[in-house]
Amino acid sequence: MPDTAPVIIESGTAAQPFNYAVGLHGSLFLRELRDHRRFMAVRCPRCATVYIPPRRVCGACFVEMDDWVEVGPAGTIGTFTILRYAFIDPETGEQKPVPYGYGFIRLDGADTLLQHYIDIQDESRVKIGARVEPVFSDTPKGTIKDIRYFRITDQC
Repeated sequence: MPDTAPVIIESGTAAQPFNYAVGLHGSLFLRELRDHRRFMAVRCPRCATVYIPPRRVCGACFVEMDDWVEVGPAGTIGTFTILRYAFIDPETGEQKPVPYGYGFIRLDGADTLLQHYIDIQDESRVKIGARVEPVFSDTPKGTIKDIRYFRITDQC
């Protein structure tokens, strides 16, 4: 016999605080971003791949990397999406305004892609290969959000 008792659905929140250590390479990257508004990457001494965000060990060669190079700040969109579904931003607790762009940016001089928000005021200009530049926060705090978003430039 099927259970005919009513189903009660309740919503609520569950706090899940955590800390994340970005390590030596991540710390230097975020300090340079905060203090000098510049993007620092690391180059593999064996294969010459330039990684941003920086990492300690090359993913292809498995060798340690300590050769710091400045990349960007401009770059190109490698891929992107335009999100039209609203959700609560876990960092602010507020609803994220929609639509908004999110993409993978290849900064000039880098071989890897950096994920971040993309300004989509003119959606027709947001394309793979479009040139972008960062727009920085007025109050840097040493997080990736020191970059507010990347905006499309008129450069080809």
